[in-house]
Amino acid sequence: MAQRAVWLISREPGTPFCSTVRFSRRYPTVEKRAKVFNGASYVPIPEDGPFLKALLFELRLLDDDEDFIESRDSCSHINKTSVYGLLIGGGELWPVVAFLKNNMIYACVPLVEQTLSPHPPLISISGISQGFELLFGVQDFLSLSQKNDTELNTKLNQLPDLLLQACPFGTLLDANLQNSLDSINFASVTHSQKQPAWKVGTYKGKPQVSISITEKVKSMQYDKQDIADTWQVVGTVTCKCDLEGIMPNVTISLSLPTNGSPLQDILVHPCVTSLDSAILTSSSIDAMDDSAFSGPYKFPLTPPLESFNLCYYTSQVPVPPILGFYQMKEEEIQVKITVNLKLHESVKNNFEFCEAHIPFYNRGPITHVEYKVSFGQLEVFREKSSLVWIIGQKFPKSMEINLSGTVTFGAKSHEKQSFDEICIGGTAYLKTGN
Repeated sequence: MAQRAVWLISREPGTPFCSTVRFSRRYPTVEKRAKVFNGASYVPIPEDGPFLKALLFELRLLDDDEDFIESRDSCSHINKTSVYGLLIGGGELWPVVAFLKNNMIYACVPLVEQTLSPHPPLISISGISQGFELLFGVQDFLSLSQKNDTELNTKLNQLPDLLLQACPFGTLLDANLQNSLDSINFASVTHSQKQPAWKVGTYKGKPQVSISITEKVKSMQYDKQDIADTWQVVGTVTCKCDLEGIMPNVTISLSLPTNGSPLQDILVHPCVTSLDSAILTSSSIDAMDDSAFSGPYKFPLTPPLESFNLCYYTSQVPVPPILGFYQMKEEEIQVKITVNLKLHESVKNNFEFCEAHIPFYNRGPITHVEYKVSFGQLEVFREKSSLVWIIGQKFPKSMEINLSGTVTFGAKSHEKQSFDEICIGGTAYLKTGN
């Protein structure tokens, strides 16, 4: 839950007291959300002057405030929560979290994601508890080792940068501002790198870089001499960089295994700062030749805090990992199917799972199935008119499995059955996945 605005107001001793806004921060993006959520009950955040006057009035801190005011001072309006409503510009700004501590007033306005008329129960507004947590965190930071006004002014000057990290866009991430201070070197602020707007914080801890590579093989096998089989590898490299510093520089290098196929059609994340031209010009459209760039593939970058996809790529492989044969013969309301699958010897016979999906489009629901399977088990999804051959986590020692059977269909129902303009009559396909 976010905050719409935050204030720090000092109360200087004297006759009369002098109240001054020492710090204020507004969050325009949160304010737009408040306008949508609150609807007709929405009251905009005022300027510092009107807000200060209304808050001092509500807290009975105006020096000339000696009159009894029914709406504020009666016994039926005793405030025990430090949550107030301020009358500003003909409307009520609510809820305002505020308290006085050591001649400093800490105040904020939490976002309420509903209408404010009537007031919802305070316990239902999570932004109020987070508002208190934020203000207590600021109070602890200002009071820690504070000896004089000079140190107070120094800490107040540090607040904008600290809140940028601890409470970006009004959302509290860390109420301990000292943690944020430890990650920023204020002594050399004039020489440090500028914090980019897209990077709302920095990492503090043990440096580490995590990389994962996911590859999918797209293969189409027709078992026809006049139509060539096609296959291609599509890969994604995902990274998570936990590194200290505002703009750390990293170079990630990828190397191909022995006899590995070159990477092509490489698309990189915007955080990559430069790239070898040989990487960019490698395309799957061009014919493969010995001059194709085979790495190592180096990616200099300035990583974001979150996990990101470093690059996408394609690659050619000599043969598909699974070779398949699929035949279907139609006889009135029945079809006879034959499926042969063979795992290539170069592929490790160990998977998380392996399945073969056999959909039947433009037909009625499956009413009966007679089949014989050499390995695994077959599941029938009658309403979806499809079969799923669950192979499991590995092929048998022969590396080859077979399925044959007869599938009977009922009458068509356009509301439930799958439809495809291409898979008509004997045109069909089988899809494997692991």
